[in-house]
Amino acid sequence: MTSSQENLKNLQKIGKLKAEPPDQVEFNGLVTSAGRKLRDAENVQLSPDSRFTLAYDAAHSFALAALRWHGYRAEHRYMVFQVLPHTLSFPANKWRFLDDCHQKRNLHLYDGGIVDDEQLIKELIAVAKELQAAVESLEPVG
Repeated sequence: MTSSQENLKNLQKIGKLKAEPPDQVEFNGLVTSAGRKLRDAENVQLSPDSRFTLAYDAAHSFALAALRWHGYRAEHRYMVFQVLPHTLSFPANKWRFLDDCHQKRNLHLYDGGIVDDEQLIKELIAVAKELQAAVESLEPVG
C-alpha cells in the first residue's frame, strides 16, 4: 500500500504539486484567515452568495494549510481538495463535496451564477469546520 507521503511525492513527480518547505508563519496565517472567514460565513445577515464564497474560501484555506504543512503547494486550486485523503485523511465523500463546491464557485465567479442554496451553504460550513478541527490538531510545522 502506498503511503500518503508517497502519494504526495508522486503528484509532485507528475507536476500537480510543487515541493516547498512548510512555514509556520504562513500556516498560522492561513488558519487564522480561514477561521475569520468561517465565522463570517455563519452570519445570516449576509447574502447567500457572500456566505457561500466565505465558506468556500475558508475550506480552501484550511485545505491549503494542510498541504503546506506537508511541504507542498498545489499547481491548481482544486488540488488542495483532491489531496485531502493524503494530507488530513479526509474521506472521499467530503473532498468530492468540496470539489463540487469548487465547480459552483467557478460558475459563480466566472459565469455570474448565483448560489442561494441554504442547505448547500450549511453543509459547506459544516465540512469547513471539520477541516478546521483536523488542521488545528496538526503538530507545529517542521
